[in-house]
Amino acid sequence: MQIAMVGSGYVGLVSGACFADFGHKVCCIDKDAGKIEALKAGKMPIYEPGLAELVMTNVRQNRLTFADDLSAVRGAQAVFIAVGTPSRRGDGHADLTYVYQAAREIAAAIEGFTVIVTKSTVPVGTGDEVERIIREARPDADFAVVSNPEFLREGAAISDFKRPDRIVLGLEDQRAEAVMREVYRPLYLNQAPILITNRRTSELTKYAANAFLATKITFINEIASLCEEVGANVQDIARGIGLDNRIGAKFLHAGPGYGGSCFPKDTQALIKTAQDYGTPVRIVETVAAVNDQRKRAMARKVLSACGGSVRNKAIAVLGLTFKPNTDDMRDSPAISVITALQDAGAKVNAFDPEGMEQARHYLDNLNYCSDPYACCKDAAALVIVTEWDEFRALDLGRVKSLLSEPVLVDLRNIYAPDEVRRQGFKYLSIGRYEANGVVVAQV
Repeated sequence: MQIAMVGSGYVGLVSGACFADFGHKVCCIDKDAGKIEALKAGKMPIYEPGLAELVMTNVRQNRLTFADDLSAVRGAQAVFIAVGTPSRRGDGHADLTYVYQAAREIAAAIEGFTVIVTKSTVPVGTGDEVERIIREARPDADFAVVSNPEFLREGAAISDFKRPDRIVLGLEDQRAEAVMREVYRPLYLNQAPILITNRRTSELTKYAANAFLATKITFINEIASLCEEVGANVQDIARGIGLDNRIGAKFLHAGPGYGGSCFPKDTQALIKTAQDYGTPVRIVETVAAVNDQRKRAMARKVLSACGGSVRNKAIAVLGLTFKPNTDDMRDSPAISVITALQDAGAKVNAFDPEGMEQARHYLDNLNYCSDPYACCKDAAALVIVTEWDEFRALDLGRVKSLLSEPVLVDLRNIYAPDEVRRQGFKYLSIGRYEANGVVVAQV
């Protein structure tokens, strides 16, 4: 099948490469000519494990091509819109400028019956507007609009695409259903369930899923704070509740708060949509507010570990991206933590395996280091913000010798408290009272 992918960012490039790997003929299109030229030369615009190899394999097999002109959609049976939908400045609504512009340009190029698929995360009713735009631009066009939200985790996107929990298709046309089933037919052997619903239900499903996961993260983070006060262990609690099949173990890892390109943006968009319809989602509103507060609270934990002040002290920060195995800095907890430390007078040394180039667009006055140990040199504390694998087995003796004070603040709970204490560190973690040496007050 001939597929066009409009937008060659994270979702578009991963989806396009995976569709090509299924055997479809795919053209990834992007108006950024520099990005397209880089892709043709084998240079990826994002870091995602396995993506570069997947792209180049399918380019060599002539299944994947790139273009900077939407005329390349001609002849495609399915045209996916995978452009950005950032939060709109001022009100938090999703900015649909790129989606609607793509729809106008696609209208001018399609030939024959074409299925136009919104892969971008969009608010309820966007598919209706896309259909109206195309119908107005090309009254004679034969097309159908489908909602097909993505559920990809950065760092595991290829596996998620090829082994999905489910495929959600929102559509109103049986011909479109037949095309979409053919698009995803290679997943038949994986027995991925396909949910067919109307467009508006599909659009809202994506927001509901992300809001629910954000709620799980925020819930366990609040339980972690309670654990530190009452003498409990959040990791054991997470296991205890996660073994309940009604709850599940995923997204119950306490930490400094959620970030990234999806959860912050999508929770805000859902909040705004619900307010517009007069049915506010109070739980989601609280989740977003609590998460924002938590990120700054992590800096206060560092201040406490350093005796209440970090003025004129160097602090080593390991991990800048919002999660490991990505270079994505969007809404990363590290931004809030580092900014708060700088506001308190600290000088910050930083290291991240993939995120330092992107971090320069978000953070000023950092001392970027070549490796974790260079980051620790003469610092008054080491703070682990992102749980990259290479941070899990640091030479703690070497770390201690490099720090000016033996303080380790582990915001991801990747170390065993006893192990770190044996090395002579003052050690603080998240939601583990025995790790933090808390004396529990009797009420």
